[in-house]
Amino acid sequence: MIRLKVTRMNCGGCAKSVTRAVLGVDPNATVDIDLGEGIVSIASSSDAARFTDAVSSAGYGVEPLTAAA
Repeated sequence: MIRLKVTRMNCGGCAKSVTRAVLGVDPNATVDIDLGEGIVSIASSSDAARFTDAVSSAGYGVEPLTAAA
């Protein structure tokens, strides 16, 4: 599971834009968005950096989150 912290994602339209960016990298990815926390969870075998780049290119601040130990 890939988890990203996304800034400036404040509404449903933003969530759709982020989802489109993620699916542009991997059309088979499963995307779960927590608008309140600004967290995007992605189930995919693609590289996390590709998703980070895509979300950033869509105009959002983004940083990968590491899994809690």
